[in-house]
Amino acid sequence: MISYPSRHCTVELQALPSRIGQVRRIVSAQLRYWHLDPLIDRASLGVTELLSNVHRHAQPDKTCTVEIELLLDRLTVSVRDSDPRMPVVDDAEPLATCGRGLAMVAAMSESWGVRPDGESGKVVWFTLPTSTPPVTAPSLHARHTILDKPARRFAEVGASADGLRPDHAPARSAVAG
Repeated sequence: MISYPSRHCTVELQALPSRIGQVRRIVSAQLRYWHLDPLIDRASLGVTELLSNVHRHAQPDKTCTVEIELLLDRLTVSVRDSDPRMPVVDDAEPLATCGRGLAMVAAMSESWGVRPDGESGKVVWFTLPTSTPPVTAPSLHARHTILDKPARRFAEVGASADGLRPDHAPARSAVAG
């Protein structure tokens, strides 16, 4: 019988915005060490959402523990906090700026859930498969038809009355980075 050892990493922290970024970098580094680079983006997104929930909702304190465990072909990421209230997945309004975190975790993970942890706490977790389904090469006999369409042109930008700036400047982001 061949036995596969599990790999385990635990980080205890206060779920404050500055610490969430640090934990995301720790998770990324650990997954690189385990040669699981394809899982970094989804694991980082999931742990960010779960820690953001602790920061936003957990009472009385923001102390929590993040665990990542690799067992056979499954990566499990969990966040344990001391607030016994179970999270609720709500349908966020279209223009809402929050309320989609657990829905995103559900969408990007293989499975997720929440369970009570003792008398006064809970664990929220999600799993990711470590293997990807094989990609099949297209058949040699498959033919693709390319339709000839004229190339679209960018709209011409004319000069303003003062001649110094264009009438319609391209949109720019107000967010740095």
